[in-house]
Parts: sequence; structure tokens; C-alpha cells
Amino acid sequence: MTTANAHSGPELHVALLGYGKGGEVFHAPLIEATPGLRLAAVVTGNPERQEAVHRRYPGTEVIASADELWNRAAEFEIAVVTTPNDTHAPLAEAALKAGMSVVVDKPFALDAARARGLTELAEELGHVLTVYQNRRWDADFLTLWKLIDEGALGRVHRFESRFERWRPEAKGTWRERGAADDGAGTLFDLGPHLIDQAVNLFGPVEHVYAELDARRPGVVADDDAFLALTHGGGVRSHLWMGALAARPGPRFRVLGDAAGFTIEGMDSQEARLTAGEEPTAEDWGVEPEEAWGLVGAGDDLRRVPSERGCYPAFYEGVREAVGEGDPVPVEPHEVIHGLEVIEAARKSAREHRSVRPGE
Repeated sequence: MTTANAHSGPELHVALLGYGKGGEVFHAPLIEATPGLRLAAVVTGNPERQEAVHRRYPGTEVIASADELWNRAAEFEIAVVTTPNDTHAPLAEAALKAGMSVVVDKPFALDAARARGLTELAEELGHVLTVYQNRRWDADFLTLWKLIDEGALGRVHRFESRFERWRPEAKGTWRERGAADDGAGTLFDLGPHLIDQAVNLFGPVEHVYAELDARRPGVVADDDAFLALTHGGGVRSHLWMGALAARPGPRFRVLGDAAGFTIEGMDSQEARLTAGEEPTAEDWGVEPEEAWGLVGAGDDLRRVPSERGCYPAFYEGVREAVGEGDPVPVEPHEVIHGLEVIEAARKSAREHRSVRPGE
């Protein structure tokens, strides 16, 4: 499906920090499935998660603390940080200083200044640093990218994108019960994906208007968010994310002066990883015809086959960047602008006005 049998370089040893949903679902299976990468260790002090690692990856060592990992850093080439959001930047900095290349889950950091500092540190030390923006390899996003690139929609003027869920009862996790200043809430959880996709498609953002609300009982940080972005090229992006969507809207609705594109539902890769499937399956990333989107104008509509989703491409890119010196799969400078947008969104919601990123 990708370059699964094309790698002939040395094996790179990966230490995965954290084994919550991020580590267990989005990172460990993809690392383990990538030729040339070895899931050599998982860092977690949680006994249940330690046991889960032993069951699924019996050849992987469990390390109880990050401090122990830093003391043994010479045994590993890559550290992957997938811990609570407020620990991303401190752990990434420690891993870089210990001599490892680093993958950081989103959000890269809680503010753009800290992310810039990490990027500069990696450059000074000569280590690879990249951010896990896996939604760049969603089938629906790749399909939309192709349609825009081919000119099938004409000149796009409006982009609507949604990650909406129906979870009226908040879970007891830090992500849902914590404070926004500590990285909890939907803007820090889902915002990095939606913003990253919008910026990749339509370029830097010049103005941000945001509405952030905490609607469910017991929730402090935002669980319902709307962002209106004005890109430098004139496109307007409207982004919705939240946990109280009893009737979710389309995943994408994109309007151009020649045609529009709509698609429902979510890329299937997350559900398949959550179900324990291996990303080496022959049909990995293939979306069924009933999940394809619609392209056209008025009543003149046609189904457009979805491009093949490919989360494994990220870790193949990590392998090539660390092992061969190739460009990183996600450039940190691109993600820093996304954090500027998040900062502007929080300021906009507080002050009830449009804000320029970096203002």
C-alpha cells in the first residue's frame, strides 16, 4: 500500500511516552507496522497500561518513568510524546536535550512561543522534530485536496469543516474535565486538526473570530467551539467542533464558483485502529462507495471516489527523516501558525471581536 517493503536502512529504536488512547490507538500500531522502526519501549507508570503493552507487544520493554528514559537515551533514536497536552513541550524539550529526535502529538505546545523555542532547540542540536498531524492523511481530506488541485470546484470561496460528536455526559478524563489553560477542551483537542487542514488547503490566516462555550455539566473548558477564519487569499473557513451535536453536520462542505463538495461521516482509520486492526491490512484506508462524497452544483451531482487514507505514511516519513535526512512529514513551522490561530481564537472569544494571529 505504501513503501512497506522498500526500506533497507538500519532499524531505529522508538520510545513511546504515554499509553492512553493516543499511544495505544494512534501511535504504537503505526510505529510497530513501519519497516525500519521498532517499538523498543513504552514509558508509562500505570500498571494497567503496562500490562496492556506486555499483552499486545511482548517484545517491547516497559519503562516506568521519563527520567529513566532520559538516563538511557543512548539506546533510542526517537522519542514519541503522547501524554497530556500540558506535558508535550516539557517532555519534548527533555527528549531533545537527551539526544533523541522527537515526534510530538498535537497540540505541539500550548502556545506558539514555546513551540518556536522547541523548533529552534531542535535546529541548534541537529535533531529531527515533527508533529503528529495525522489528519493530513485522512481519505476525505486527500480527496478534497485532489479536487481543488484539479480545479474541479473552480475558485473556492468557502470551506466548512466539522468534528462534531454526541457525548452529552462528559467523561472524567483530564481532556474533558480539565481547564483550558492546561490544554483541556475541544479547541486544543480537535482544533489543531481542523485548523491544520484549513491552513494546508488555503494558506495563512489573517483574521480569526471564535465562539467558545462549556455547555455540559461539570465541564470547565470549552466543549463547543466555532471558528471563522479569513485566509490571506480570501477564502473563508468555518470550523465547528464539539461534544453536544445531536445532529452533526457534514464533515466537509466546500463551495467554489464552479462546483461544491460535500462528504458525511469520518475517515475510517481511527475506528479501525480503535478496534485493534493492524494498519498493514490490504484494504487499509479504502473507503466504501457509500461513504464517498458528492461533487457538483444544484441537482447535477456525482459521487467522487475517495482517495486512499494513509496514516502509515507519517511514520514512514519519520523513518526517512531520522534515518536518511529527508524532510520531516510535518514541518513544525506550519504547526506554529496553527497555534497562533488557537491563541487568536481564545482572545477573540474573550473579547468578542475578530483578532489577527500574533496580535
